[in-house]
Amino acid sequence: MNKEPTIGAYIDDEERELIEAIEAGEYDGAKSLLTEERRAELQQMARNTLNEQRQKISLRVPRTDLARLKAKAMREGVPYQTVINSLIHKHVNQ
Repeated sequence: MNKEPTIGAYIDDEERELIEAIEAGEYDGAKSLLTEERRAELQQMARNTLNEQRQKISLRVPRTDLARLKAKAMREGVPYQTVINSLIHKHVNQ
């Protein structure tokens, strides 16, 4: 298995845009990509989730998926566990 990174190969468009912005010196790490409306929506989802009794589980996920999930949670300003809970909640209530 080749462990060397492939130059120019990106996971998705978001990663490509981020890398291009960093390389061009246009990335402002302090600038939040999260709107106040989206933050309020995520906080409400977290509150709704936290009001129920909790059951502890163990789950094995690929490291790359977890890293991307944690990065997304960080951009949204919420703990990654909250993002996982909201994904599960959305899926079972569809």
